[in-house]
Amino acid sequence: MERQVSSSPLHQRILDFEARIRKWRLSGFRNVASTTTVENTVRILRRPPENQTRASGCHTSPMPRRIMNLDVVNGKQALRRRPPHEWNGGLLQHATANRYSDSAEVQRRYEEIKARSGKLTIQGVEYSAHVSDLDSMHELGFGTCGHVFKMRYKPTGHIMAVKQMARTSNKDENKRVIMDLDVVLRSHDCPHIVRCFGCFITECDVWVCMELMATCLEKLSKRLKGPIPEPILGKMAVSVVKALDYLKDVQGIIHRDVKPSNMLLDWNGTIKLCDFGISGRLVDSKAKTRTAGCAAYMAPERIDPPDPTRPDYDIRADVWSLGISLVELAMGRFPYDGCNGEFEILSRILSETSPQLLPDQGFSEMFCDFVGQCLTKDYRQRPKYKKLLEHPFIKYYETAQVDVATWFSQVMMTPSTPDANSNFQVR
Repeated sequence: MERQVSSSPLHQRILDFEARIRKWRLSGFRNVASTTTVENTVRILRRPPENQTRASGCHTSPMPRRIMNLDVVNGKQALRRRPPHEWNGGLLQHATANRYSDSAEVQRRYEEIKARSGKLTIQGVEYSAHVSDLDSMHELGFGTCGHVFKMRYKPTGHIMAVKQMARTSNKDENKRVIMDLDVVLRSHDCPHIVRCFGCFITECDVWVCMELMATCLEKLSKRLKGPIPEPILGKMAVSVVKALDYLKDVQGIIHRDVKPSNMLLDWNGTIKLCDFGISGRLVDSKAKTRTAGCAAYMAPERIDPPDPTRPDYDIRADVWSLGISLVELAMGRFPYDGCNGEFEILSRILSETSPQLLPDQGFSEMFCDFVGQCLTKDYRQRPKYKKLLEHPFIKYYETAQVDVATWFSQVMMTPSTPDANSNFQVR
């Protein structure tokens, strides 16, 4: 039977919200701080276009969407970016209150980070450093946020990726970069999270010194023009679940932006999680704020909360995002491909059955079951990290000998890789 998205109640509600956004925009933004626009609010829900400019050659975290100013973190703040269904009076008021309560926390974190400016921790040794100690080798990429350079720390010869960002007055991006820096600086003991050596905050710029990574899984999938082998995804799943579990247990936060572009790979075959700019503090194991992630990977309960007056959710929202990422990478295409925009994606996530992998598609039964559990639509039945870590799929790939580094090197050295899955063995 042909799907009738246009006639669904959800679709009509989304259209109503669109109309409200347009009307509010035309009213002149009388109640919104100057650093936020409706375009910015809706933008975060869109999947990045295929031709969007990205840093090339190396992926690190954070890579903010815009340039930022770390000094402006106090005072009245703009409305939080939210999914379309939150655009009504009650939730707008609730979100604004959350923004006010966040201000002191953001300021506290900024002061802690600023106090650590000029200190680099490399292989367990802390160095007092200056930007003049960095020798630029070449540019790795650039975007709207600034430039990424491959640099050498002259006193030790250590190579790193350094993001140089000009400081402006965008308050939303302040919070994003502060949150990201705070998380990565505190996560130095987790091998599954990208490492930050330190930062420099000057009058004009912010310099973030990160470990050098080769690429992200999104770019790798595009290079392959097809699926990533199950054994590689098995190792990826182990790293990501362990990283998320660490964030929850040790840091007390939820990531909220789990997707292939935030999963990094180095030449040694190590897979790490990055980009914690919109991560949120857990209160009684629940996220109380409504910062949006990418609509394409958003869990159903975040799009349409069971109780709109109490739109709490927990770490199982990130479990859903992991499941969608695995389906996309295993199939070589996005499961909700062909949508005309974020509103149709949101509608399909809610109205259609969950994407799944099947054994007759060439996947193992344990992989299919793992993905199926991640994509359980009722979040109350969806497993949390501890249960996922006990799943046969994770237990198997924790110890399986998968030569990710050799496979990755072959992929990157081959101009065209249509047979990336062929002759791949697990020992």
